[in-house]
Amino acid sequence: MSMTRTTATLLLILATAIWGFAFIAQKSAMDYMGPMTFISVRYLLGGLIIIPFAIREYKKRNKRLSQKEWALILFLGVNLFLGSWLQQWGLIETTVTNGGFLTGLYVFFVPLILLVIFRTKPHFIVWVCVPIAMAGLFLLNGGGLDKFNSGDIKIIISAIFWALHVVIIGYVARLTGMPVLISSFAFIITGLISSAGAFAFETPTLSAISDGWIEILYTGVLSTAVAFTLQAIGQMKVPPANAAIIMSAESLFAAIGGAVVFGERLLPIGYIGAILIFLSIVLVEAVPATLRRAKKPPN
Repeated sequence: MSMTRTTATLLLILATAIWGFAFIAQKSAMDYMGPMTFISVRYLLGGLIIIPFAIREYKKRNKRLSQKEWALILFLGVNLFLGSWLQQWGLIETTVTNGGFLTGLYVFFVPLILLVIFRTKPHFIVWVCVPIAMAGLFLLNGGGLDKFNSGDIKIIISAIFWALHVVIIGYVARLTGMPVLISSFAFIITGLISSAGAFAFETPTLSAISDGWIEILYTGVLSTAVAFTLQAIGQMKVPPANAAIIMSAESLFAAIGGAVVFGERLLPIGYIGAILIFLSIVLVEAVPATLRRAKKPPN
């Protein structure tokens, strides 16, 4: 797949915008059904939607996946389930403000996982941009957090799994060359695990799913089928630590969605936070590109 770094970055920003606008839908869906019921329907819908595109990609690639690649796809599915379930479970007990900020902690966890587990040193600019992005997230959410509860702890743990997702998905997409295929299988694995959990621990009903059809439709089609697939494609070119900083704009788009849909307005410090997030995204992409151009010998 021929794609420039700029195009990949734009795809990640588009995915981030979709996720930002989806946060309110994820919260309101908990009024109708349990977290496992919601994510099972969401991911099965998303996986089934892109199966035709996955089949076409597989035929075009004409490559059999190895046992290692299948194992990584299985790991992606299990990891995606854990991140999604803990986030949805946490949203029952905590606020959207806390949920948005605490989910954004994956910005910090990604370079840490790369360094400690994979012994990979991110570009030095990442260590500059991570605290800028974290400060931006904090200010964007009002410069404070509501009283901590068990829901906040669940979302912090979910951020670790989201960080692992960011680290692994780009690697698997590059390894297989089939980002749509791996996304489809990961979604279906997540959906099947969630379905088993829903029937074991919740009481899923068609009426509850029907009541939350708007939330399911948005998150299943756009937030899952479209956005997660765009992430897999974009991360074929963008390193995971850089991608995490770019995707920290999720809270920014959530704030924009709140302003457009509900008429919410940011506090003055929120605008400072938005500027800091935007600055971190520009720096993490512009500085490495500028240094690469400076190192190229003149023609």
